[in-house]
Amino acid sequence: MDRREFLRSAGRTALGVAGLSMLGAACTPAGARRAPAASTAFDGPPADGDWSAFGRSLAGKLIRPGDPAYPTAKQLFDPRFDYLHPAAIAECRSASDVQQSIQFARNHGLPFTARSGGHSYAGYSSGSGLVCDVGHLSSVSVNAAAKTATIGAGARLVDIYAVLAQHGLAFAGGSCPTVGISGLTLGGGQGVLGRKFGLASDNLRSLKIVTAAGDLLTCDATHNSDLFWACRGGGGGNFGVVTSFTFAVHPVTTLSRFFLSWPWSHASDVLHAWQSWAPNRPDALWSTCHLHAAVGQPGVSVSGVYVGPQTGLSAQLPSLINAVGAQPTTKQIASDSVAETMMVEAGCSDLTVAECHLPTQNQAGKLSRQIEKAKSDFFGHVLPPAGVQAVVDAIDARLHDPALQTGGGVLIDAYGGALNRPAQDATAFVHRDQLFLAQYFTTWSTSTAKSTVNATLKWLSDFAHTMRPYASGQAYQNYIDPDRGDWEHAYYGSNLSRLRHVKSTYDPHGFFHFRQSIPPA
Repeated sequence: MDRREFLRSAGRTALGVAGLSMLGAACTPAGARRAPAASTAFDGPPADGDWSAFGRSLAGKLIRPGDPAYPTAKQLFDPRFDYLHPAAIAECRSASDVQQSIQFARNHGLPFTARSGGHSYAGYSSGSGLVCDVGHLSSVSVNAAAKTATIGAGARLVDIYAVLAQHGLAFAGGSCPTVGISGLTLGGGQGVLGRKFGLASDNLRSLKIVTAAGDLLTCDATHNSDLFWACRGGGGGNFGVVTSFTFAVHPVTTLSRFFLSWPWSHASDVLHAWQSWAPNRPDALWSTCHLHAAVGQPGVSVSGVYVGPQTGLSAQLPSLINAVGAQPTTKQIASDSVAETMMVEAGCSDLTVAECHLPTQNQAGKLSRQIEKAKSDFFGHVLPPAGVQAVVDAIDARLHDPALQTGGGVLIDAYGGALNRPAQDATAFVHRDQLFLAQYFTTWSTSTAKSTVNATLKWLSDFAHTMRPYASGQAYQNYIDPDRGDWEHAYYGSNLSRLRHVKSTYDPHGFFHFRQSIPPA
């Protein structure tokens, strides 16, 4: 059973979805071609002639309602947001296209949204105005000698891994193959190699961005370092539209992976043992504990990835099994290349790279869009027995309620290692002293009855509410939750004040705005 098969059986498409495919941050002039600075004059709502002139100014394509491509072009990954009907989608093919899009939206008072992979958990990568889609800015250029990769803001993770693998290199990113690099990185970017190499944003070396003023700027550790700081965990959609990133990448020849499962009767034992075991393993080992229910079938498992050969991984597992006090009913261990391992993690072990896309992204694509609703909590301490039982009880509640026969559960990812090594204020990603991250989720289909959807949403809300007293008060900004009232503190904590000052400097009037965007100071 590969990763996608397993998670589908639990009603979930993939682990490590990096959520929020919107863009953000800002920096210093790069000398690249740029459009005139954005005017502050308001020209009124755009007429048909204005739209036509704007479309002709783009190297890419402008898609409006009524165009044959519009019904597909407006889609996000989650069909929950198909009700959104933007005024237009600008499919940008250059930084100049992004500049022109920002200027047009400003001049005509249009709401503006940046979109990379379209995976925003709250639908924030679309809106009612102009959507600036950077999906065609998807090049991946590798400097093997310098161990860096320059990646276009719209590149999908599966394509990034495929190119890097040709050079024997690995990238510290997420697993979901269709996630865009921008949203992943700007919100932090955790993944299966995180405990070894850190977040995607920890590996960021520079970026290029278009600000609200229309300037194409470059940002790195020595040029406008406050803005570079904000790019690394400040969340997508807040400070500008990134057009490219340069990352440090890592030579890796072999990755090993494992999957262990136990009968549901051992669920409490597994969670209790895992939460003390996982964050204290060597940096090379990342793991997740998964408790779920799908159509009346509960499950508990632990899976993970190890940077190194199978012998090193095998030496780590007996201590977990002994702590559980029962042998797993399923035990799978394998080693493979980075490319093959990441295809397994993506749920695409039986597909080609081309097939590991949505059909709208690649004509050969065989993946499908997925409805999901999720919430998250970080935990700075192990759960007490009552907390462990609360998790088990929440899954049990799905098993005995006939109105909850859809997928649902919790994925709990280990922190520690390189994820926790930076100081809390070293980057905008503040969650550096946490043991693990829980993502509560539920899924359904477009044909699910409304009463069932309402019941599963209530279950999700109740689950998160029950766990909140045990949590640290922090949550992952890439699993953005429009229902969370304390989101500013939960996502940014003690770094919020500095982020608001960065916002004031580069977007004082809030041109880049959505329901949970960072406000100016």
